[in-house]
Amino acid sequence: MDPTHEYLAVFTGTTALPQNGEWRTLSEAERGTRMQAGIEAWHAWMERHADRIVFRGGPIGKTKRVDTAGVGDTHNAICGFVVVRADSHADAATLFEGHPHFAILPGDGVEVMQCLATPARA
Repeated sequence: MDPTHEYLAVFTGTTALPQNGEWRTLSEAERGTRMQAGIEAWHAWMERHADRIVFRGGPIGKTKRVDTAGVGDTHNAICGFVVVRADSHADAATLFEGHPHFAILPGDGVEVMQCLATPARA
């Protein structure tokens, strides 16, 4: 399929979010129950949209930044990703409305970006 119909969805979240404060007030048992419900809902979301998922992605860990100064540790709000297929950018974005990442779990949101074709050589 044409890469212009593929969209990278990046899940965001930080410990500074208000919902993380609420999350921390839950008992360990309540957090565990909610985490399990979120994981189950996430898997159900993946199954429901399996025909539109190009790459399952998943959670991601710590970040290294590489620039002209070399390699170093850095921090950002990205905590996971998935690549989906959709007819339009808006269509891709609507797939994530009410996603368990922020509806059940203490995530911040989902940023959806179009994957563009690599320019041809001159």
